[in-house]
Amino acid sequence: MLIMLPGALMTPQHMRAAGLFVEVAQRALALDLIAPDLHAEGADNRVALQRLEQDWLAPARERYQRVWLGGISRGGQLALSFLAGRHGTMHGLCLLAPYAGGRITTNAIRRAGGLHAWQPPADQQSDPDVRLWTWLKTPLPAVPVFMGYGEQDRFADGMQMLATQLPTATHVTVSGGHDWAAWLPLWQGFLDQRHFPVLT
Repeated sequence: MLIMLPGALMTPQHMRAAGLFVEVAQRALALDLIAPDLHAEGADNRVALQRLEQDWLAPARERYQRVWLGGISRGGQLALSFLAGRHGTMHGLCLLAPYAGGRITTNAIRRAGGLHAWQPPADQQSDPDVRLWTWLKTPLPAVPVFMGYGEQDRFADGMQMLATQLPTATHVTVSGGHDWAAWLPLWQGFLDQRHFPVLT
């Protein structure tokens, strides 16, 4: 199973309309794709991370041999936060244009001289952007990671920072911005990497 988290202002229906499920079916992959909607939990992602584990990933592990997690934009940030914060186990991660956080946070990291020199105030730990970068100070669990984004993405500078913290990930860029013109080719490239078997 791959649980793919939608981005902000995106619903699972948008992901279906964009062709994510069709691409899986066309390749006859032995893969169940699920797109849950966790946006109702608000800006602080603590509750969303708990629900993701309890309502989706834990039950999936009881039914499937391998469970992957992924997401687009804010959904990618939540998926990476799940892995970096050790909220549960998974077998791989698919990040399409993962949102790296606001420029206030990423600029503060740059001004500090890099992530390991950056020390955010304790009162900022309610900010999901700050929590993600704090978790990224510790090496990630060893699972396959695919990360891709558009070369003209307006958030590309933050994604480049994220890429430095994911040195063993497969990094892919394509022409395009923060939209389906980039995300769908990235999705196709991810599926073509043969992480999942073909139905026989």
